[in-house]
Amino acid sequence: MKTPPAWSEYCKSLAPAIVEACAHTSATRGVGGLVKALDTALPEWSFHHALCRGGWYRPGAVVTTDGTRVAEDLGAWAEAGLEACDHDLGALADALRAQHGDTPLHATRLVGKTHYFVAPAGEAPADFLQLEVEELQEMRAHRLFANDPHGLDELIDPQARGAELAPIGLPVYRFRRLQHMGAFLERMQLGKPEPVPVQRLVEDWSAASADTATCFSNHWVLSTRAHEDRFGQPVLHARPIAALMGEPPEFGADPGTNGVALAGALTRFDRAVGYPMAWYFHMLATHAVPVWVAQTVVEDHLGGFAYLPEKDVAVVRRWLHTPYAIHA
Repeated sequence: MKTPPAWSEYCKSLAPAIVEACAHTSATRGVGGLVKALDTALPEWSFHHALCRGGWYRPGAVVTTDGTRVAEDLGAWAEAGLEACDHDLGALADALRAQHGDTPLHATRLVGKTHYFVAPAGEAPADFLQLEVEELQEMRAHRLFANDPHGLDELIDPQARGAELAPIGLPVYRFRRLQHMGAFLERMQLGKPEPVPVQRLVEDWSAASADTATCFSNHWVLSTRAHEDRFGQPVLHARPIAALMGEPPEFGADPGTNGVALAGALTRFDRAVGYPMAWYFHMLATHAVPVWVAQTVVEDHLGGFAYLPEKDVAVVRRWLHTPYAIHA
C-alpha cells in the first residue's frame, strides 16, 4: 500500500493509459465499453461505474453553418477580437462581416456528462481511487451577434431558452482526473484542529453498521474542487454525492412519528437505498431525511425501544452532541 504523499504522483502515472483508453473507446458503445477498456489498460485496478451526472455544458469553438472551423476556442477568440477592436462589440461585428462576408458564424457547446468510476485501494471507507471521465458532444449553438450582445458573456453564452442545438460529430470520452480520495481528505484536513464535515461523515461510516455491510465507494462519490486563498494557499473542498439512479427515496414518516412506525420508516428507506444506516447519511448529505429523526431515534433508545444496534445509536448520539452538515 502506498503512503498518502505518493498517491498524487502515482495517479499521474496512470493518466496516460486512461487517456489512451478514452481515446480508443467509442462513447456510442456505452459506458460498459469504457469499463472493459479500463480493465485492459489498468489490469491491477478493478474500476466500476458508480455514477453519471449530466446537464452541463461549456463553450466550445467557432464554426460556420456548414461546419467549417474558424477557431477552436470561442472564449480566447472572442477576447482577442475584442482586444483588437478596443473592446467595442460593434466594431468586432463589423470586422467579422468584413472578413467573412455574409457567412454566418456560430458558437458551439460541449454538452457533457461526468462519469465517476471507483476502485477499492484498501479497507478504510475513503481508501479508493476515483476516476472522472467526461462524455462530450460538440453541438452547434447560437449564431454570433444574432442576439445583439451587450458584453463578452452574452456573446459567448447568451443562455437563451429553447436554443436549437445541432450535433457536430459523435460523443467522445475525455479523461478529467484520477484521485485517491483518502489522500485528498488528508490534504483537506491539514492545518485544521477539528475534522472537516466530510471527514466526519467518513468516520461515522467507519463506526456504523454500513461499514460492515458494504463499501462507502459503492454508494458515494466525492465531488472535489480546489482554489487558492488570498495568500496563494490551496483550499480544498469535497462534497459527497449519492451514487443513485435519480433522487433518494422519499422518507415515509412525519414529524412526531416514533417507536414502531419510525423503525419501519427507517428500515424501508435503508432497504430502498441498499445498506443499513442509509437514512443517517442521507440526512446529512442529501437532506432526504429530516433531522428530527436523529433526536427521536435516540429518545426511543433511551426509552427502552431499541431498534438500532448500539454502535449506530452511538454514531447518532455523537452527531446530536456535536452536529455537522454537508452543504450543497
